[in-house]
Amino acid sequence: MSKEPPADITFKPLTPRRWPDLEELFGPERGANSGCWCMWPRLARAEYKTMSKADRKTSLRRIVEDGPPPGLIAYQDGKAVGWCAVGPRAGLERFNSAKATRPVDGDGADAMHLYAMTCFFVRNTHRKLGLMRRLALAAIDFARAKGADAIEVCPIDADRPLIWGDGFVGISSVFESLGFEEVARRSPRRPLMRLRLSAKS
Repeated sequence: MSKEPPADITFKPLTPRRWPDLEELFGPERGANSGCWCMWPRLARAEYKTMSKADRKTSLRRIVEDGPPPGLIAYQDGKAVGWCAVGPRAGLERFNSAKATRPVDGDGADAMHLYAMTCFFVRNTHRKLGLMRRLALAAIDFARAKGADAIEVCPIDADRPLIWGDGFVGISSVFESLGFEEVARRSPRRPLMRLRLSAKS
């Protein structure tokens, strides 16, 4: 059972000034999960496979430099301890085309009003403390402040032990507890879930 995360966690958008914090959190060479650098949801499968870890890192840094912020960093005592990628579906090429995560009928992949959480990363010293939930709550607030009508996530069901790295998409029970509703299930363990943020959605 998860313990409560420390009360002094704060959440900040990833701006160019905070890039070194994310780089340290991910590991300058490791790049989070196998050198992904959080580019997996943004690129077509073929393009992603042809890129080196360094290329992906450069691509993410360019996104950060160009803005707007592509996600939130969790801090404790000035040190980055967690990350959540959150932003409009627009620009998330793989997320918008993959079977499990593509938009439901009637939603355009370029819709700026529909936000998505696509990746979570928590420092190993802060895992099993409920930080994913705190990151999700911060991402919801972030999306609402940006004028999003709804926010989506395509997590994994933790109905059996997860293989290392599987949980980067989020754990479905966390989002159920936050009021997200399943709007599609095209993969046995990957529900597409949505939280309405305005009456429009």
